[in-house]
Amino acid sequence: MAGTKTDKDKFFNKYYRAFVIPLGFLLYVFVSYVINPFSRYWEYVSRLSAFRQLIELFIALIISWVIAEISLATARWMDRWLQWEEQPLKRSIIQTVVVLLAVVIVLNIFDYTLFKLCPPPEEVKDNFDKVDAWQFFVVCSLVSILISAVHTGNYFLKRWKNSMLEAAQLQLDAAQLKETAMQAQLQSLKLQLDPHFLFNNFSTLSALIEEDPALATSFLEKLSRVYRYMIANLNSDVISLSQELNFIASYIFLIDIRHGSNVNINVKVSDANKDKGIPPITLQLLIENAIKHNIASAQQPLHITIYDEGDDLIVKNNIQLIQHTLPSTGLGLENIRKRYALLFEKEVEIDDTKSAFLVRLPLVDF
Repeated sequence: MAGTKTDKDKFFNKYYRAFVIPLGFLLYVFVSYVINPFSRYWEYVSRLSAFRQLIELFIALIISWVIAEISLATARWMDRWLQWEEQPLKRSIIQTVVVLLAVVIVLNIFDYTLFKLCPPPEEVKDNFDKVDAWQFFVVCSLVSILISAVHTGNYFLKRWKNSMLEAAQLQLDAAQLKETAMQAQLQSLKLQLDPHFLFNNFSTLSALIEEDPALATSFLEKLSRVYRYMIANLNSDVISLSQELNFIASYIFLIDIRHGSNVNINVKVSDANKDKGIPPITLQLLIENAIKHNIASAQQPLHITIYDEGDDLIVKNNIQLIQHTLPSTGLGLENIRKRYALLFEKEVEIDDTKSAFLVRLPLVDF
């Protein structure tokens, strides 16, 4: 996309002068004639030979080209130094003054070159009085200002086009973010209503009620916290890492009761990063993903580690995939990736090796 845009800009800049220079020439001739159609200069030109008329035309084209280049160069220099959006009145005054000064300097150079170094015939001097000289300066100044106005109009047109494209992109991003948020809500609801998840927790709770009523009470309290957190953060885009870790502590309690030492979850996060932000329910999705796809037994315990490294939070587990399992849809990881891309314009890194599965989550300030 970026390369295509650059090619278009080069193409536009290449042919921009092909429009501006003839425009400057036509304006020069038209304004000169409109200001004083009875000038002796027009009668003089009409009496010249075809060859001399071509020379006059060539000189007029050169003057128009120089004026166009001065006007464009001044406008582009001002674009870098003082943007229209910052101080439009100051910009217009300075640009006009600079253009007029540049035109005066260039016309004096032309005057010296053409009339001093290459003296014209006496008939040219006779037909070019002070009024014509003043008219010549005024016309060149008006043409340069008009060309600057054309460049400025083109600048604002491109800015308007870019702003429209940016607005459209923002609307598209908002729509994508809304869709991703809805997917996150649905994913969270699926986890809450997953019959296996419910069955396993209620089966564990039922067994604990008879074996250890006190532990059953704690289990029920943690279970209610998990569901309360999920429901409360369905519409949240980002929460603090400390909130997510408090929720994960309750979730880990449920995992410990259900799987015992078959699943070991270790959390090592520095206090400096706990105030940073993370999308809600991210860690639960990654833990559930690891348990879903890997063997967790006394002979092959599943180890999940959550730790920070610089400004990143890392979730890592050893790989011991369950054989003959259903293919993964990847919805959980894809949802996390999309939320990071749309909310923070950051990328979630995934490193899947033969021995470990590692997800690197950027932490954000909020």
